[in-house]
Amino acid sequence: MQLIDEKGQPRFGVMDQPVEQVNFMDFDLRSVMDKPRSKLARRWRFNQFQFISAAGPDWLLGLAVVDLKIVSSAFIYVFDFRTGVMREASWLRPLAAGTGIEPLPETGGCHFRNGATAISITGQGDSRQVDVAAKDGLSLSLRLTEDRDPLRVCSPAGYNGWVYTRKSAGLAVDGHLRWDDLDLSIDAAMRGSIDWSCGFMRRETAWNWACLAGVTADGCSLGLNLASGVNETGVTENALWLDGVCIKLDMARFEFDRYNPSADWRVTTSDGRVALRFKPEGVRQERRNAWVLASNFRQFAGTFSGTVTGGDGQVVRVDGLRGLMEDHFARW
Repeated sequence: MQLIDEKGQPRFGVMDQPVEQVNFMDFDLRSVMDKPRSKLARRWRFNQFQFISAAGPDWLLGLAVVDLKIVSSAFIYVFDFRTGVMREASWLRPLAAGTGIEPLPETGGCHFRNGATAISITGQGDSRQVDVAAKDGLSLSLRLTEDRDPLRVCSPAGYNGWVYTRKSAGLAVDGHLRWDDLDLSIDAAMRGSIDWSCGFMRRETAWNWACLAGVTADGCSLGLNLASGVNETGVTENALWLDGVCIKLDMARFEFDRYNPSADWRVTTSDGRVALRFKPEGVRQERRNAWVLASNFRQFAGTFSGTVTGGDGQVVRVDGLRGLMEDHFARW
């Protein structure tokens, strides 16, 4: 299935079938005064990004590639819960040089190159392969598998835009990370998440986001994706995964103190299925204001506690599982 239909409009809603191609050049993009936009405008306005994470009892990994056409960026970080040390690296490329993300959510490739740095993410059916090589002895080989029941959502964005996102959490992972003196195995105690997103996004967007991926005390693989402020026009991107099965959730509410970053967060859903607290322990942040583009970004690594409720009413205790919270303003 292609995302844009024969009339040049996106197929909105939650999708049960895979979107094989986001044929964004077929979108009937118009100005706010209904004037048709050019092919160049369609290509220039279309944004894409991918985010990958893997988390376990001792440490958490985050990695992203972002293509905004005017500029592209990538980052990788590792947070060690045992020592409290955050190790990170990031790169920028003007005019998205050396960057490519195929508009194929299920099987497409993504690459980012900057000098000695090379990042690739490749979709392979129900798995993703991630490879990173950079200076300081940084190398990563990560495979995320059992991605059989993702959440696929397309929602309106602003007056004339839209966003498509494909998300999974609680995935099995394996691989290895080396970074200078750091040597870490990615094993069965860890779980991963994938965020593949694209679209004609609102010029200014702000959101909160939560991502949890881990194994409960009784051996259940648990994944969670929650967002507020984005992708919630008629639908939401909120979902819970228990042993790989996706359970759709309703609206999410985030309670936190933006100006006290060490304070706990609370996140709930309006259907009562999620009641969690989050203790932040490390943060990756950036503030960039370049007039046309701007970002005020804080992504916290920390620990969740509380409960989630499955589709059959089963209450699952969350105790000490690792994950992420994000507070983000973007102008793009």
